[in-house]
Amino acid sequence: MADEQKKDGQKKDEQKKVKAGKGGDKGHAPVEAKAGPEAPRHAAKERPRLRARFEKEVAVALMKELELKNPMAVPRLNKIVVNMGVGEATQNAKLIDPAVNELGQITGQKPIVTRAKKSIAAFKVREGMPIGAMVTLRGDRMYEFFDRLVSIVLPRVRDFRGVSTKSFDGRGNYTLGLHDQLIFPEIDYAKVDKLKGMNVTIVTTARSDDQARSLLKHLGMPFRA
Repeated sequence: MADEQKKDGQKKDEQKKVKAGKGGDKGHAPVEAKAGPEAPRHAAKERPRLRARFEKEVAVALMKELELKNPMAVPRLNKIVVNMGVGEATQNAKLIDPAVNELGQITGQKPIVTRAKKSIAAFKVREGMPIGAMVTLRGDRMYEFFDRLVSIVLPRVRDFRGVSTKSFDGRGNYTLGLHDQLIFPEIDYAKVDKLKGMNVTIVTTARSDDQARSLLKHLGMPFRA
């Protein structure tokens, strides 16, 4: 009988411990801290400094200079097209890969491969063959590229005396030719196998070449005197 009473007492003690573990004293029970709402992640980055300067200073100056009354009529940058031709790619298609990589490093955007639209027997070009790479920049990337072009890249050109004022097409667009890609600081000199030139076309909303010239001059384009 004594043994049975001891066993019953042990069972009751175990049941009490289990209940205490489940509920226990509500005042001292550990409470897990609930995680608060995550802070919002802002993906938007800072506006390019050239774009901010255009909206605050350049647009106002152009309205006075061109005697415009409507702010929407102020000429502005529309897009920038960077085109790199690789004529040797007709003989060796692998030469197009370094051009695509270098153009991507320069512009910060993945280029597209341009292909021949028709066959030309004299140049040994067949329709559809890769002949170059091209990038079209808009928005913040366009302003960032233009800022780097006029403030860093062009001053690195040897014996630079300014760009020509006669490279407009009559519709407010400006085209600039660069002899090699080494003037861009993003390009590693040791990894360049061959010099490649490129054309930079700046498309604006200007109605005339004079308006486009004023716009580019206010944005910092170093025109030749």
